[in-house]
Amino acid sequence: MGVLEQLKSLSSAEDFFVRLGVPYDRQVLDVARLHILKRMGQYLARETFPDRSDAEIEAACRDTLARAYADFERSSPLAERVFKVLKERDPQAPASKTAFVPFSALFESVERT
Repeated sequence: MGVLEQLKSLSSAEDFFVRLGVPYDRQVLDVARLHILKRMGQYLARETFPDRSDAEIEAACRDTLARAYADFERSSPLAERVFKVLKERDPQAPASKTAFVPFSALFESVERT
């Protein structure tokens, strides 16, 4: 089984760190485990694996996991915003214009029916 297949079968963030031999601090991992794995996936998506040996693929995976982990060692999930829901709630982004429906309008429509 190749390294990518092995990684696909893992079930926890700790498994990824142990399998790839990347040291980690439990406190960092407890706060940002999903964010780290998501960022690793984003970094891996930029990689090309055809014609690479298993050892080269494993080294690339190790490097991307270490790089993703380092992002969250010096920052926070809120600051990094890797998930869509956090990107959409970015306080630095301009506020989206949404339609405002007053609560009283809900009762008016119920009373008419």
